[in-house]
Amino acid sequence: MALFSVRTLGFPEIRRDGQLCQLALRKGLALLVYLAEAKTSVGRDTFAAMLWPEDREEVVRARLRRLLHRLQLTLGDDVLTIDRSTIRWSESIGLQVDSQRFEQACDRGEYARACRDYFGDFLEGFSPGDCPQFDEWAFFRREALRGRAIQALERAVRDSNAAGDYAAAAAHAGRLVGFDPLSEVYGRHLIRNLLLAGDRAAARRHLDALTQRLRDELRVAPEAETRALLNAGATVAIEDPPSTRYASGGGVHLAFQTYGDGPIDILLLPGFVSHVERVWEEPRCRAFLSSLARMGRLILLDRRGIGLSDRVGFNPGVDATAQDIGTVLDAAGSRRAVLFGASEGGPACIRFAVDHPDRVAGLILFGSLAKGTATQDYPHALHASQYDAWLRQLIAVWGGPAGIETFAPSLSADPQARAWWAGMLRAASSPGALKGVLEALRDLDVRQLLGRVSIPTLVLHRHDDRAVRIGAGRHLASHIAHARFVELDGADHWVFAGDQQPVVDNVRRFVESLPA
Repeated sequence: MALFSVRTLGFPEIRRDGQLCQLALRKGLALLVYLAEAKTSVGRDTFAAMLWPEDREEVVRARLRRLLHRLQLTLGDDVLTIDRSTIRWSESIGLQVDSQRFEQACDRGEYARACRDYFGDFLEGFSPGDCPQFDEWAFFRREALRGRAIQALERAVRDSNAAGDYAAAAAHAGRLVGFDPLSEVYGRHLIRNLLLAGDRAAARRHLDALTQRLRDELRVAPEAETRALLNAGATVAIEDPPSTRYASGGGVHLAFQTYGDGPIDILLLPGFVSHVERVWEEPRCRAFLSSLARMGRLILLDRRGIGLSDRVGFNPGVDATAQDIGTVLDAAGSRRAVLFGASEGGPACIRFAVDHPDRVAGLILFGSLAKGTATQDYPHALHASQYDAWLRQLIAVWGGPAGIETFAPSLSADPQARAWWAGMLRAASSPGALKGVLEALRDLDVRQLLGRVSIPTLVLHRHDDRAVRIGAGRHLASHIAHARFVELDGADHWVFAGDQQPVVDNVRRFVESLPA
């Protein structure tokens, strides 16, 4: 039996029994990779639309026939199973796909193995040309695999460090720095493990390089914790966040964490930017999360398309995110929880609370809204044209501290907060992937659900919130039966920015008032 291997990590190639198959057909290579990723039959019409989107139907059919014939001449007649409507890799051959091997290693927790298998980004440097549908599919697949590679490298750094293999930990950390050269967290991992491995000169070089990058790109100095590493040597401890786990639902891997062990579960779903590990790096955010964890077991998740969860090739709407909530609650072993929906996280929490009231003990909505854009009967948001202009502007400056003046005006002049937010954005998403997420948020509308919320609800909103107007919070509270509305002082949209104590106090009183 012939054994075929498909390399998708890096520039793609096909090998038969170890020998490289010389394929000069870029669209043929695209077809073979797509089939290998699909792991099943794919319709001829799918490839027609994907590879020749502008041609007439009869022309496309003829081109696909010729392409398949040339592939069979190159690879062998037994390699593809072709009928009148579908194409697939033949079941009579052996087929190995490196991206699938990488994901399986991640699923098993074999992070060092997964890191070895990740040779490069998915289809790096490859495009069949003039095939936007294929390129879009490849983009989202690339983003999903890249996110898992970063998570695997982070785990491998910690595992190698715990085992005393500091050279391996430093090598993994160096790859993380390559993914995000402006991340002080990754830089500290690298410098610390180089010191532990006895290479002080290399640690100094990397600290100097990190300092220069931060100065040139973000106009900030390294944090005190970073600067202290070289002076204190390897004795400076780096506090790790809670361990990240993955839940699988609807074909999507969802990153989540649990923290604390209180008498009730509190699931926190943030807005369009999240990263379950990066949130712990900001002292104010860490303090807020720790406060929640003292009230109950805290459950954090990254919705699909964001953070450490899989990128997806479609706009993930409210229903999909509500499904993610259920998947993570199941994986965390939670039968009943308080849902804390911040900003755009609120609508999905509302959806889940309406569909599964038996699993929701209470609903907290902070700085949230029922509709993504304004209409004549809902003036509390941006109009669609304004929203699209804001989205274009946000994407144009992605990678820096985009939008911090709106989201957290009290922190907008803080260099370290700006640097953290810029790193958070880069880790949470890429400009291309973010576009689909924000388009879904633009189109959301859960007003018809508000009257069906039957559980205790607390609505919190800062009076001068610059990102979501106070009217949106008032609208939520007035349309949810018996909801308690608390109008807070301040202009920060981020729950942890500004004065977070009134938020914590109101949440604690609400949680303590819930029936057991």
